[in-house]
Amino acid sequence: DRILNELENGGITLATRRLLAIKVFNTTASYDAAIANYFNKADNLIPEKLTLSYTLEDTLRYGENPHQKAYHYVQDNNESYALQNAVQLHGKEMSYNNIQDASAALDILAEFDEIACVAVKHMNPCGVAIGKDVFEAYSRAYDADPVSIFGGIVAVNGVVDKATAEKMHSIFLEIILAVDYEDEALEILTKKKNLRIYKLSERNNNHEQQIKSVRGGILVQDFNSALAENYEVVTDKQPTKEQMSDLEFGLKVVKHVKSNAIVVVKNGQTLGIGAGQMNRVGSCKIALEQAGALADGAVLASDAFFPMRDSADLAAEYNIAAIVQPGGSIRDQESIDACNEKGVAMLFSKIRHFKH
Repeated sequence: DRILNELENGGITLATRRLLAIKVFNTTASYDAAIANYFNKADNLIPEKLTLSYTLEDTLRYGENPHQKAYHYVQDNNESYALQNAVQLHGKEMSYNNIQDASAALDILAEFDEIACVAVKHMNPCGVAIGKDVFEAYSRAYDADPVSIFGGIVAVNGVVDKATAEKMHSIFLEIILAVDYEDEALEILTKKKNLRIYKLSERNNNHEQQIKSVRGGILVQDFNSALAENYEVVTDKQPTKEQMSDLEFGLKVVKHVKSNAIVVVKNGQTLGIGAGQMNRVGSCKIALEQAGALADGAVLASDAFFPMRDSADLAAEYNIAAIVQPGGSIRDQESIDACNEKGVAMLFSKIRHFKH
């Protein structure tokens, strides 16, 4: 209509021609970038000029804070669990912080093959659990931290049934992400008009790189898909089969917690999470105090090595049964001695999991 109107009134204006030129250059630049990146990937090249192409998905109400403008751009790929590949079934539009939290929840959820539930608050998990079904997994994730889950984001890799929906409906949640929902479950959940409900896309292994903005540029790295190089028991005490399962569970969670990170786990359920402290023993205190008496017989996972024995000593005070950490400190032997003195099993995983 704009073009026809201008043609009828003396010809296409400079402003319109400029707008169309910009559209052309954006389109052809994106097309050329796609070709260049295809060959870069095919030949395993690190390009001197990295040109990335994203499509505007949404103009957000604001950014992290109301005075910041924000936009959601997406890549043209089939990334599993990505929000642009999910279907929003209900609720208001997503905010900048909602998108970040949802993405963090889905990164953790992708670690699990068994039925699992992840609750996230401010990009850190507050409760993670596995269960025989979605109801049990959600119930255990809720019980892991019933205070922090309020106003949080919940993601499950199964179908939400009526019983789970009723329990979810009883508290305030911002977002629910699930493989699917029973009709009765949706009927219950949609009673809250602002609750954002998403049906997830199929899971795949397309997650390859992470891109983060820094002042004046970006950082690009491989996605942290590793868990452990191998497990080396470095103490006299050996972990049981059940403890080994919990130690692996702990690693799957701790790698997604802001460093310094500590996670306390028992029977496939987080009991305490210490995140983002400036020293490791500080994170240990937070996680262990949150777990309290439930830490008795539980295991502890650390995202990086213990620089001193204080964390091992503190874990022993709470009767932690086993610890997993990457090892590699010049004072590793002190932590090993601390565990041996208190009868705690400790494994080295040989891989660090910093998340800044």
